[in-house]
Amino acid sequence: MNYRFLIYLLGTVMLILSALMLLPMLVSVIYSESVLPFLYTVLILLALALPAVLLSRPRQKKIYAKEGFVLVALSWSLMSLISALPFVFSGTIPNYIDALFETVSGYTTTGASVMQGAQIDLAPRGIMFFRSFTHWIGGMGVLVFMLAILPSDGNGAIHIMRAEVPGPTKGKLVPRLRHTALILYGIYITITLVETVALMLCGLPLYDALVTSFSTTGTGGFSVLSASVGGYGNPAAEWVISVFMLLSGVNFNIYYFILIKSFTPIFKNEELKVYFAICLLATAAVTVNLTVACADAFPSVGDAIRGAFFQVTSIMSTTGFVTADISLLPELTQTLLFVLMFFGACAGSTAGGIKISRLTIIFKMMRSNLRRMLKPNSVKALKLNGEPMRDEVGTASLGYLALYSATLLVTLILVATDGFSLTTSITATVSCFNNVGPALGDASASFACFSPFTKLVLTLAMLFGRLEIYPMLILLSPTTWRRSMN
Repeated sequence: MNYRFLIYLLGTVMLILSALMLLPMLVSVIYSESVLPFLYTVLILLALALPAVLLSRPRQKKIYAKEGFVLVALSWSLMSLISALPFVFSGTIPNYIDALFETVSGYTTTGASVMQGAQIDLAPRGIMFFRSFTHWIGGMGVLVFMLAILPSDGNGAIHIMRAEVPGPTKGKLVPRLRHTALILYGIYITITLVETVALMLCGLPLYDALVTSFSTTGTGGFSVLSASVGGYGNPAAEWVISVFMLLSGVNFNIYYFILIKSFTPIFKNEELKVYFAICLLATAAVTVNLTVACADAFPSVGDAIRGAFFQVTSIMSTTGFVTADISLLPELTQTLLFVLMFFGACAGSTAGGIKISRLTIIFKMMRSNLRRMLKPNSVKALKLNGEPMRDEVGTASLGYLALYSATLLVTLILVATDGFSLTTSITATVSCFNNVGPALGDASASFACFSPFTKLVLTLAMLFGRLEIYPMLILLSPTTWRRSMN
């Protein structure tokens, strides 16, 4: 294990985070609020980062796969532990465990919150800006950001990206990994700015438009209103947010292909087709259900379509914005939205969940096995996006699904120790593990109802879900620290 390089990179991450803290600090200055919560946090970050960077300069700058996973897991954990401090220092969330839950929910783009009502509406603007900004930072990943802005010789950088970017397969858009990271962040920033302008044209103030865009493109779901997006009462803004939630669930590689006018990979992309098809079918089903069962709340078909499209794209992209209390929607709609919590959006997006690509691969393998049972002598290679699929991709997808199911069940059992209803325990667990946000039952308004122990369990679940289990599992494994790196 290259400990010196690991400490050096962790110090670099802390320096980057301290620089990012300057933006919410500036917002606090603009709104004449105290900057001390952020200033204290920046000083703590610098106290940790500077010795790590200055005293741990490594001679050997090469890392391997295990070190890449450990770096990602440690970075996210350390970032969360320190970034909870502004909430505590400002008094917005005085309890540290609650603040940690809120921070991890932000970075993992979950959107589950312990805040509610006036606690949200009356909170300092700088703090609420930072709260939504954590979605944007965590959406693409701070280590991908580090790869984009810092020169790298490429030794082990691909291991970092593979550990932080969700999905069954990872690759480079261009030969140099740093250029890939720059392209991804360029697309990310552009989508954020376009949505911000669109929301301002719909009548939202700059502040609201920007924090909403942070939460949308990061597929997080934090809002500066206790009533979430529904609090604006702005149908045009709801349509804009719906469209951008849908777009944020798309693999960002697709946008690169659009930029270079290479449309063949787009038309061949099966995951994209399945993603849009599921969104369309689910929207149609929810629209019919809302029209029939909620005529008072959705008096016209247009209102029902807007409400259905918003909630489907919000859950499918794992953003978690709401325009109505999900627990008051018809049972069929609640059930459909709950099922969509598992799906997630596309690999290579900022969304959580299992990912459409994995589900597509597993479905193809199931269909192939069924064909073999009916025709044992038939030989037909599996294809993905028109190309033969490597055996290890299918094996990895099945392995991840098994590990996903086991981790989810263990988390559910631990959450159930709080004694809440099965609906509350299941939806809270699934929501946090899949980085979705909303839950039903006692947690429909806030996660503040849970005990400190359960909040810590759900906090870990959010990290496991965002990093897709393996980095956190490797970090917590005793063998990681006992064995030497080969």
